[in-house]
Amino acid sequence: MTNETLKTLETRRSCRDFKPDMITDEELETVIRAGTFAPSGKNQQSAIIIAVTNKELRDQIMEENRKIGGWQEGFDPFYGAPVILIVIADKDANNASGTYINDGSLVMGNLMNAAASIGLGSVWIHRARQEFESDFGKAILAKLGIKGNYEGIGHVALGYPAKELPKPAARKENYVYYIR
Repeated sequence: MTNETLKTLETRRSCRDFKPDMITDEELETVIRAGTFAPSGKNQQSAIIIAVTNKELRDQIMEENRKIGGWQEGFDPFYGAPVILIVIADKDANNASGTYINDGSLVMGNLMNAAASIGLGSVWIHRARQEFESDFGKAILAKLGIKGNYEGIGHVALGYPAKELPKPAARKENYVYYIR
């Protein structure tokens, strides 16, 4: 049995080479909306999505991420993507269950799968936690008026793929064990 959702889940691949062209507002809003419908522990909706389309800020975030990652000057850990969606989550939102990382991860998955479903490329980029623990990240949150105990979960680099994405690799053996 297959449908469009399953097809997207089976064919989505990480994009590591983006065209510089900005995506449309409609495409951006479609992807973001999907992220807001991710499941969350106790429906606390602890995650926040910060959509960065401003090239100057995008490049500052890229440079901060590059430094944290230890790459040489000139390397772009966002692979030229014109849009960065940053997912952060409130560590205090679901205190008893402590699911904020899971909640933010589900948002990340929804964002990437929605992007694939409309022909956009995306890739999960790490080091958001370190960025938002730093004065650099805290300044972004302050400028946006975001208060609370937030942790960076990840970045979704988003844009039009510059080349065809790779085909899915074969699934590993023993991926699933059944208890019936």
